[in-house]
Amino acid sequence: MADTFNYRIDHHGSLVRPSDLATIGVQQAVEDAVIFQRKLRSTVVTDGDFPREDFRSTVLDGVSGFRRTDEVDSDGLVTWVAESLPKTTGPLLADWAAKLTDVTAIAPKASLPSPAYLAATTFRPGLGVSSARELGEALAEIIQAEIELLVSKGVRLVQLNNPLLLGQLGTDSGVLSFEDALAVDALAVRLDERPEGVRIGVCPGWAAPAVVDRAAVERLYAEVAADRWILPFHQGTEAELDLVRALPEDRDVCLGVVDATVPELEDIDTLLARIDAVGEIKDLEDAALSPSRGFADVASRPLLTAEEQRKKLVLVETVARYVWGNEF
Repeated sequence: MADTFNYRIDHHGSLVRPSDLATIGVQQAVEDAVIFQRKLRSTVVTDGDFPREDFRSTVLDGVSGFRRTDEVDSDGLVTWVAESLPKTTGPLLADWAAKLTDVTAIAPKASLPSPAYLAATTFRPGLGVSSARELGEALAEIIQAEIELLVSKGVRLVQLNNPLLLGQLGTDSGVLSFEDALAVDALAVRLDERPEGVRIGVCPGWAAPAVVDRAAVERLYAEVAADRWILPFHQGTEAELDLVRALPEDRDVCLGVVDATVPELEDIDTLLARIDAVGEIKDLEDAALSPSRGFADVASRPLLTAEEQRKKLVLVETVARYVWGNEF
């Protein structure tokens, strides 16, 4: 697809917060992060999620209807529950995106939690919302409107994160069925008018399942009309290739080629061999590279140090230039 090269060197959005964040302030930290990303020659720029507690906070902090609890799950995420259908009175992320356009000529990227993910993790029977599907549809309306606003503010790449989808392929476990999850996230990614170069992407999980249900993943791609799929590709498994094989020809793919959870750097030749395998089944002109996930989806629990993160991002950039040269 056209314009993929504009976003060839990608990352999920969250970055390790600076140790002096409280001292220098969020705005200065974000401006420093933009400089950091440009020095790395990344083709996307984000605010690093610096203004937020975790990757869900853009929505949970910006709408009514949710209550924060004292519980923390195994991923370090504070549990929130929905007590009524969400409502919002203003922008969720668009104001921060507009600030990014003031400090860089590169069109910023914005990352949001998907409505299906939020509905699946916050719905509790008997608390005021009739079903997870109803909750998800209300969230989808809010997030879809926010995407339209982001695009109007100059954002050209939006990523929705649903870490549950790959684990849910072909199953109806949990409070939100696979069918309902697809229907909800499909509502969020619809964009009637797309300015040139705009991409709406979905990350369906941080790791591929052991075995891919081909019919289920084809249904995922067919029903959620995202332009780009951000897929795990750091383990070198056949299942990761199967996720790419099932992708329709008219969709971009962003391959999460380096593991954002371990400090050891991957071997470049190994990464290039994996990418060559993708080239046999998909046109690499419709592909991009990134780490496997965000580096600090929870602000207080970064997966790597700042220096380890830098090396991983440099590796992504290096491999991208081995694959595509310097034409972006």
